[in-house]
Amino acid sequence: MTGLVLEAAPEAGRRERALRVHLGPAGGAARDTVAAGLRRAGIELAAAGSDGAVRVAAGRTPGAALDGWPERGGGPLLLVADTFTAAGVRLAVRAGAVVMLQSAEATPERLLTAVRSARYGEGRMPYGVLVRLLGEADDSDAERRHPVPGPPLTARQRTVLTLVAEGHGNAAIARELSCSQHTVKNVMYDLMTRLQVRNRAHAVAYGVRTGLI
Repeated sequence: MTGLVLEAAPEAGRRERALRVHLGPAGGAARDTVAAGLRRAGIELAAAGSDGAVRVAAGRTPGAALDGWPERGGGPLLLVADTFTAAGVRLAVRAGAVVMLQSAEATPERLLTAVRSARYGEGRMPYGVLVRLLGEADDSDAERRHPVPGPPLTARQRTVLTLVAEGHGNAAIARELSCSQHTVKNVMYDLMTRLQVRNRAHAVAYGVRTGLI
C-alpha cells in the first residue's frame, strides 16, 4: 500500500502554508483509523509531491508504525501508537519523531493539533510515556551527573514548563497566561538556557526527573 499525502487548510486567523501530511504505508488497522481521523478533522487528500510534509506513522507499537520508514530523513514525524515502551520511544526519536500520540487519544482534534505541532517543531509526548521513559532511564544520565546549581527556575518559567509538559503549544500557553506568544518563546529560551537542555522535550524530561514540575 502506498503512502497518502493529505493537506490541511490553514488554521483560522493564522497565516501559514497549508499543512501537508504524508501517511506512511505501514500500520494496518491503526493506520486506517488515523487516516479516518485526519479526514474527519477536515484534512483532504492532496496531489503527490510532499515536499515539507509532516510524516505520520501509525501502528500498534512504534516499531510496527515505522516499518518501511527510513531511520532518518524527510519532514518532521508524528508517531501514533497503541502502546509505548522506553525502547519504543527511543526508536521513534531515532527515526526523527518530534510528536508522539497514543492511539486512544488520537481524536480528530488532537490529530490536527499534533500535526500542527510537528510542522512548527513544538515537540509533544504523552505525560505517561515520558514518565515511563524516565523511569527506565539510566541513573547515570547527564542531568544527574551535572545538576544545575542555584535557584532553578522562576515561578513564570515553572508555569510555562508545566504547561508544555501537559501538551500545550505556544498559542495556548499565551492565552492561559494572558501574554504574547513572543513572551512564551522568550521564557522557554531562557529556561532552556538556564537548565542547559537541548529542546522542549529535554526541558520537560529534566523537569519531571528533578521534581521541578
